[in-house]
Amino acid sequence: MTTPPFKADHVGSFLRPDRLQTARAQFADGKLPAEELRAVEDECIREVVRRQEDVGLKGITDGEFRRTYFHVDFLENLDGVDVTYGEFKTHFRKDSGEEVGFAPPTMHVNDKIVHSTPIQGADFDFLKSIVTQTPKVTIPAPSMLHFRGGRGAISESVYPDLEAFYDDLTAAYRDEVRDLADRGCRYLQMDDTNLAYLCDPEIRERTAKRGDDPDDLTRLYCRLVNDAIKDRPSDMVISVHLCRGNFKSAWVASGGYEPVAEILFNEMAIDGFFLEYDDERSGDFAPLRHMPKGKTVVLGLMSSKSGTVEPADLVKKRIDEAAQFVDLDQCALSHQCGFSSTAHGNDLTEDDQWRKLERCVEVANAVWG
Repeated sequence: MTTPPFKADHVGSFLRPDRLQTARAQFADGKLPAEELRAVEDECIREVVRRQEDVGLKGITDGEFRRTYFHVDFLENLDGVDVTYGEFKTHFRKDSGEEVGFAPPTMHVNDKIVHSTPIQGADFDFLKSIVTQTPKVTIPAPSMLHFRGGRGAISESVYPDLEAFYDDLTAAYRDEVRDLADRGCRYLQMDDTNLAYLCDPEIRERTAKRGDDPDDLTRLYCRLVNDAIKDRPSDMVISVHLCRGNFKSAWVASGGYEPVAEILFNEMAIDGFFLEYDDERSGDFAPLRHMPKGKTVVLGLMSSKSGTVEPADLVKKRIDEAAQFVDLDQCALSHQCGFSSTAHGNDLTEDDQWRKLERCVEVANAVWG
């Protein structure tokens, strides 16, 4: 109850306040100095920390307020990674059937991967200095630098052997994890869309057609996480969040966890899994039968894509259904994803966001005490 993942937890990102969006736009246009932007970010982070603590959350993030994308802003700080825009286009879908066009940045590895400087260090130091609860850091999983582009996005002249790329990538992650641990971080979450995408039959088929075996990739991504965190302190909690896409309340993938569950839950040496379970696209709870003792599943039963606050009785009923496959004491509750995986944000208001989190804490207290 007093160590993460907490019974009422959350994925990490929050809707950006208007003044933060304005400041970031002014900075991008060269109209606001970096130090003034950081001052605005600091002010907004102080407020989002206070709101998290006020609603009763125990794991506290900075809302990812210093980022535009949940993954790019971290990965582009590794030496060897180049980011391009407009190269890749995709379509997310809303439950209404509406399609949302999106051209996310594309990452290429054109030189040796090196962790030459701390990435989250200064941001964590600030967060740690203003919280009264447990500060939580969210970073992308190492697979986020591989799955979308695969072999084609990694220079063959720099890395003729992909094993050398994996070694350098996980070494860079170990450096970052070590730096965060030295600063006092004891709750770290890695965000991964790829393992959830590999639950989708259509994506599995496309993956196989490009020459990658989906089961082999699942094992590979487990290995990358394990290698990335193998030097962590014994008291540092590591969780991984699986996401099927979260952009302006739209999504990409569908399919239950059965294709990856047995490998994922048993081979990834972490403490907690944040799993999307907010609608029928996530399948049933049967894959949770593979969850080993000693690991926590944070059930993403509530939706960050809608402003509607889920009825408490309905959420409790769903928790009971999950507990048929995994011990109730191994379960916790959250929303299926962050409220703003990118700075664009989902289709709800800040008031909606906090009302939904209040309900999350209310239900968790009722179920687990």
